[in-house]
Amino acid sequence: MSNGSLDMWLHPTVEEQLLGAKNLTFMQRLNIAIDIASAFDYLHHHCETPTVHCDLKPSNVLLDEDMTTHVGDFGLARFLFEASDNALQNQTTSAALREYRDGHVSRLRDIYSYGILLLEIFTGKRPTDGMLKDDMNINQFISIALPNHVMDIVDPALLFEEENEDVGKEEATLRNFESPNE
Repeated sequence: MSNGSLDMWLHPTVEEQLLGAKNLTFMQRLNIAIDIASAFDYLHHHCETPTVHCDLKPSNVLLDEDMTTHVGDFGLARFLFEASDNALQNQTTSAALREYRDGHVSRLRDIYSYGILLLEIFTGKRPTDGMLKDDMNINQFISIALPNHVMDIVDPALLFEEENEDVGKEEATLRNFESPNE
């Protein structure tokens, strides 16, 4: 895809950073999250045979020339042959995590991975980030910050984006005062 993978945008290399790698705006990140959710809704509920992707991660999320999201790499995908969705409604997050670790295949595996991907999209941190020490995982890192310290865990690129927008508005206002309308 012409704009590469989500991984390249969330975690640019040092060289890419030095060359001025572009950052995803909040709206682009939100649109990517919505596109992924739509793809999984289709796979889980609208395919003739429901499909579980089993390998959702930023490197498997591709962005085209319009920054439209495409989920790729179906090498680990599995078809679901189940009689009822009632079991899905009764399971909890801990069950999803257990399934993920044990290798069982259900929609919960993709749902759990999607949740982790959302955390990565909006924090800019990999689930294996070096700052997560003492067996802390990204879920615990986020939980500690909620609800009073959300801005401490948001991807700094998003905060920088907001500052740039404010500076741009201030500069435009100053220009309007400096050049009076005649």
